[in-house]
Amino acid sequence: MKKLFLLSLLLCAGAAHAEAAKNEWQNTTLTEATIEKIQAGKYEYKKCVGSEMQKPAYQQLDSRKATEAIIKQCEPFLAKMREIYTEASVPGVVADRHLKQMRLQTTRDALQGMMLSEAARKAGNP
Repeated sequence: MKKLFLLSLLLCAGAAHAEAAKNEWQNTTLTEATIEKIQAGKYEYKKCVGSEMQKPAYQQLDSRKATEAIIKQCEPFLAKMREIYTEASVPGVVADRHLKQMRLQTTRDALQGMMLSEAARKAGNP
């Protein structure tokens, strides 16, 4: 009975290991042109966020709501970057992870800037 149990356990473990191997990262290579396109897209995205932060309409809103509105305004730039990844045959999971990381970091930076600006306005400094 124990041998049968161990045998079935080993077979299940082997099948699980084989399934995990399918989901492993497969190394891809990106051309220099693709990397430059991605970096240009990232620059355009950050430029969009920076220019939106300067608009007076956002200065009157709560910093969190203003940041959310700013990030939503610049979302099309991330969609363009997603297309670049798709053209380069980058797996969707990898592309989405990178875009999510970039969105989160940019949101944190924008929120920090908006909170600093709001605090300066409340303190009486323009």
